[in-house]
Amino acid sequence: MRTFDFTPLYRSAIGFDRLAQLFDDAQRDAQPSYPPYNIELVGEDQYRITMAVAGFDRSEIDIETERDTLKITGRKQAEQAARNFLHRGIASRNFEHTFQLADHVHVVGAKLDNGLLNIELKREIPEALKPRKIAIDGDVPGNVQVLEQKAA
Repeated sequence: MRTFDFTPLYRSAIGFDRLAQLFDDAQRDAQPSYPPYNIELVGEDQYRITMAVAGFDRSEIDIETERDTLKITGRKQAEQAARNFLHRGIASRNFEHTFQLADHVHVVGAKLDNGLLNIELKREIPEALKPRKIAIDGDVPGNVQVLEQKAA
C-alpha cells in the first residue's frame, strides 16, 4: 500500500490542516472492525449508523459528540463470577469508534433494540447558508420597503 507524506501541505497551506489530517487518518487502517456497523442513507439529509452491540447494556454504552466528531464507547463491566466457556463466539470486549461528521450534521437520537444500536443523524443547514432565489429586474416593492425601513 502506498503512503503519502502530507508534511509539505501542513507547512505551506493555511486552514487546510483538517483536510490533511483526514487524509492521514484515512490512510491508516487503524479503524477497529469490532463491533461491526452499517452507515446508511435513510432519506435526503438523514443518516443512520447501526452497530451490533450484542451483550452490552444501555449503561455500558456512551455516545458523545464534540464539534464534528461522534464517539461511541462501550465498556463492559467486570464479570462477577468466572465462567467456564467451552466455546466463546460472542465477543464482549471494550470498544471505541470515532466518526467524523460533515458540517451541519447532528445526532438526532439513539436507540438500543435487540442488540443493535441505532444512531439517527440529520444534516440541518442554517437558513443563512441555504441557497436563495434572486429575482432579476424583478419588481419586488415589499423587499424595497423593508430595506428602507431598516435604514431609517
